[in-house]
Amino acid sequence: MKFNAVLLLPLACALTYVLGALAVKRATAFGVGIWRTSFLSNVAIALLFVPVWLGYGGQVHPLADYWQPAVTALCFLGGQALTFLALSRGDVSVTTPVMGTKVILVALFSSLLRVGEVPLQWWIGAALSTAAIALLHLGGESRQRHVGRTVLLAFGSAASFSLGDVLMQKWVPVWGLGNYFPPMFLLVALLSCAFVPFFHAPLSAMPAAAWRWVGPGALLLAVNNAGVVLAIMLVGSATVVNIIYSVRGLFSVLLVWLIGHWFTNDEKHLGGRVLRFRFTGAVLMVAAIVLVLV
Repeated sequence: MKFNAVLLLPLACALTYVLGALAVKRATAFGVGIWRTSFLSNVAIALLFVPVWLGYGGQVHPLADYWQPAVTALCFLGGQALTFLALSRGDVSVTTPVMGTKVILVALFSSLLRVGEVPLQWWIGAALSTAAIALLHLGGESRQRHVGRTVLLAFGSAASFSLGDVLMQKWVPVWGLGNYFPPMFLLVALLSCAFVPFFHAPLSAMPAAAWRWVGPGALLLAVNNAGVVLAIMLVGSATVVNIIYSVRGLFSVLLVWLIGHWFTNDEKHLGGRVLRFRFTGAVLMVAAIVLVLV
């Protein structure tokens, strides 16, 4: 595929995601909780897309047609909730590389939904992804860091987001970008009201110190998610976008090592051996991704 400046968008989103994940992880120290964080992020992304509807869409479809944005909204909401569960219960440098399997899952769902086919090298890539996850297990302290649970949650998140990406690639061209995404993310925000009963306390009860982390973190993750879905439409291929976006696996390990202490993140102190395993796993994940392009 020829280089296009639009391809820099998923690369920027990869970095934005890791910074947002670190901020959200830091916010958990103040007892913010995943449900309040998810709610804030979903309201933020809905607000980001309202101007898109007004400026580039505005067409109202028959009510019966909105089942398609509703399905992708549920995929998005499920993926996001599982992401926050993984981040709150495990390490960023485990969660993010495992979510790199999303690119393989996008290829699989594309094949199942007859959007494309799965050549041999993609199956090899899937095997490399499995090896990468095994390295994350070997390198982690499963009893103290809940590595197994984190891997499962992160993989579930990747699967949910992957299905949503493929369905969006299939449905959005008929609707138009400005007519599909605003109602979809408004539905996401509306469905997020179901999280309110699970709040530990009202949003107004959060201390100022918590807002300093959860506010920017929720906004960064909202911008990240908006950027990814826009990139899929602009590039025209969920697989290509996810290949580039999956470098967040490397970004997560590197940034935790370099600046994790800025966020009071102690994963750097797990030991050189643990982070070497995780870095190797992240590299294998990227190798699997590269195979998708071959």
